[in-house]
Amino acid sequence: MNELTCDLTRCFLCRNCIPAWKELIALKKKTLSIKKGKMLFRQGEKVEGIFFLYSGAVKIHAPWADGREIIFRFARGGEIAGHRGLWAGPGGAGGEGSARGTALYPISATALEDTTACFVPNEFLEASLKANPSLSYTLMHFYAAELQKAEKRMRDLTHLEVKGRIANALLDIEEIFGRDTEGRIAMNLTRQDIAAYAGTTYETVFKLFNEWTAEAVLVTAGKEITLVQRELLARWARR
Repeated sequence: MNELTCDLTRCFLCRNCIPAWKELIALKKKTLSIKKGKMLFRQGEKVEGIFFLYSGAVKIHAPWADGREIIFRFARGGEIAGHRGLWAGPGGAGGEGSARGTALYPISATALEDTTACFVPNEFLEASLKANPSLSYTLMHFYAAELQKAEKRMRDLTHLEVKGRIANALLDIEEIFGRDTEGRIAMNLTRQDIAAYAGTTYETVFKLFNEWTAEAVLVTAGKEITLVQRELLARWARR
């Protein structure tokens, strides 16, 4: 099967729709190929629909203090991107876009590796939700889970010391992307991305990584990272 073609079984939308609806999905969706480092959508752009990731991974991010950025979450194949901009127009959740009658993305999404996504326009998504109770129910639970994760992230960024935030970020990243056959985190993130996810600076991550490597807390080789003392990292992260 061509890796750029959705097989109508793996993505979030297809998994939660009745079989007959998949014929319409095949007609209405648009399959996109996004190269590593390219944006899926940009903060401030008009929301035209939602993205269901088929393969690859993206980071969801926005500008932060001192010219830096903050990464809110990572999304992989089988997950959703762009849902924060939905229903933010008239009668929706409000926000910057609603004043002009147009919903705008409050965040950006950038591919961490070559990524394939199915784009579904707003109108068809609404029709899909009305015709597929399972999709509405599952999407509601997705939003609730995302809200809980976001609240925990904000608490961690507020209350944890920087060492704890970086330890927590590494444990999160390993949980999200898993480990390869050599035990390394199965996603090679830059130190800058790790800093943006932990709510700190590149310099701080660089310094702590050197210390933790010397203390055998972790092993690094370029962007490759192996967590060795997970219990110690979890203690610093107060898990």
